[in-house]
Amino acid sequence: MSEKTGLQVSFVTINEDHLGQRIDNFLITHLKGVPKSAVYKILRKGEVRVNKKRIKPVYKLQLDDVVRIPPIRVSEREEFVPSKLDKVTRLEDDILFEDKYLIVINKPSGMAVHGGSGLSYGLIEALRALRPDERSLELVHRLDRDTSGCLLIAKRRSVLTALHEQLREKTMEKNYWALVEGQWDSKTKNVTEGLRKNTLKSGERVVRVNNVEGKPSHTRFKVLERFNDCSLVQASPVTGRTHQIRVHTQCKGHPIACDDKYGDQGFDESMRKVGLNRLFLHAHDLSFYHPKNETTMRIEAPLDKTLKNTLLKLRDAKQ
Repeated sequence: MSEKTGLQVSFVTINEDHLGQRIDNFLITHLKGVPKSAVYKILRKGEVRVNKKRIKPVYKLQLDDVVRIPPIRVSEREEFVPSKLDKVTRLEDDILFEDKYLIVINKPSGMAVHGGSGLSYGLIEALRALRPDERSLELVHRLDRDTSGCLLIAKRRSVLTALHEQLREKTMEKNYWALVEGQWDSKTKNVTEGLRKNTLKSGERVVRVNNVEGKPSHTRFKVLERFNDCSLVQASPVTGRTHQIRVHTQCKGHPIACDDKYGDQGFDESMRKVGLNRLFLHAHDLSFYHPKNETTMRIEAPLDKTLKNTLLKLRDAKQ
C-alpha cells in the first residue's frame, strides 16, 4: 500500500463529459484509490459541495457545476502497471484506431480485459499505464480472456454513454470468426436458445442452454469456409450474453476449437496437431457510429499468426 495525501480543497468545473452523471459515481472515478465507503462518508457529512450547496449522492451533475472536493487521503493499492513491461508496450502495436475520443485495439488472446480474480492487471489497466494523461479510459464492452480481436475503449464519459446506447439499441455490429467442429449447416442462420449462468461447486461459472429460465439470446451465423472436419463461421451476436457464441455453437453440436470450457476433447486434440494452442474465436470486425465525428466506422482486426497458420494448414490438408 502506498499513500498520498491531498492537502488542499480542489474545485472541478463540470463539462459535457460528466453532464448527467451522478455525483457519487463521478467521485468514485475522479478519486481513484479512495474506497467507496470514504466517498459516501464525505458526501454524507456535506464535505462535498456543488455550487456551494450540500447535495445527495444521487444528484446529477449539470453543465458548469462547480464541485468542491475536500482534502482526502488516497490509499492507492499497488495497482501499478509498469509501462515499460514488454507485454504492455507491445499493446501499442495492437492499436487499430485512435483519436481523442476512443481507441479500438486488437486484444491479444490470453489477456483479460481487466484485473481481478488473482490478476494484477488486465488490458484496461495496461492501457491506462500507456496513456497516463487519459483520466477516463473505460471499456465499452468486453471480450473473454481467450478471445482476441476488436475491443472498443472510450476516452470520455460522453463517448462511453453514446456507445453504450448503440449497444442497447443493437445498432453496433460485431462479427466474430470461429473455427467449429464438423460441417455447419448453411440453413442454420439464427440460433436463439436462452442462456443461463450457473456456478459450479468449484466456484467456476458456466453458461448452459435453458429456454425456460435463461435470458433470451440471439446469434446470427454464416459459413465462411469449409475444411475436412471443421468449418470457419462468422458469428454475429445480436444480444451480448456471457459466452454466448461459445454456447450457441456447442448446443448445435459444433463446439469451437480449443475451447477448454465448452469444447470437444477429441476435436481439440486434432486441432493441436495442426498447431492451434488457443481458442479459435476472434472479434474480426466492428461497425459503429462515431459519436463525435458523426461517421459510421468499420474496423477490422487481423488474425494473429497462430490462427492464420491454422487456416493455411487446414487448406493444405483439404487439397
